[in-house]
Amino acid sequence: MLETLRLLAGSLLLRPYVFAFLGVHLAGAGALLGWRRTAAFTLLTWGAAFAAEASSIRTGIPFGWYYYVPATTGRELWIAGVPFFDSISFPFLLVSSYGLAWWLLSGGDAAERRARPRRMAHQLLATALFVLADVVIDPVALRGDRWFLGRIYGYPEPGLYFGIPAANFLGWGAVGLAATGLYHVWERRQPALSVAAFRGRAWLCPGLYFVVLGFALTVTFAVQEWWLGLCGVVLTLPVVAMTLRAGAGSGALGVTPRGEGAAP
Repeated sequence: MLETLRLLAGSLLLRPYVFAFLGVHLAGAGALLGWRRTAAFTLLTWGAAFAAEASSIRTGIPFGWYYYVPATTGRELWIAGVPFFDSISFPFLLVSSYGLAWWLLSGGDAAERRARPRRMAHQLLATALFVLADVVIDPVALRGDRWFLGRIYGYPEPGLYFGIPAANFLGWGAVGLAATGLYHVWERRQPALSVAAFRGRAWLCPGLYFVVLGFALTVTFAVQEWWLGLCGVVLTLPVVAMTLRAGAGSGALGVTPRGEGAAP
């Protein structure tokens, strides 16, 4: 137990930015969804991500074949061959994608209160945003030896998108669909939450999505990966535009009328 705590403290010291993002996620999602939903969503996503990573390094499913570089196994927490900081990154990326998808898809009578969108549309858009985040983040993470992340993983056969294979993105899509699906199954048994109030620190939930992408793009340009950075900017700009458009009240995508399919 003491050794586990020591390694967990090592993870915190080595990867403070990851745990800072996790803290922002908990603060924002806790205000938007409530602590019970946030805890359930976080744990379900972490479990799905960890299972997928542990499977992929052994079977190639669902992310394709890749490997972790065990350079820090005595300095930070690893579980079953997977660095803890890596798997714990999935919840704040998926839940922030979920919050942003809610904002984009839903309407409401007031600018900061949004009626719940249809579950399937919400799940699909959240997953698409989740995969987009990976498209921006993973290539620069693969180049971690050129910045403070360090070299943490690699592929036996580099993929076409700046070294990342297509199977990786498909795997992220599978994890996103599985985790949001499990969350929706759990949530149906909870008291109704038909409207999200995007006020105060609740804005940290969807806002974290852009903070993480901005962080990744900043690092990308800092290591002089100009083409990779340009691709990331081009892919991110439409989401920024849709977010601003939704905030301006010029219409949302796939709105569910208030009261229609609102209860979990």
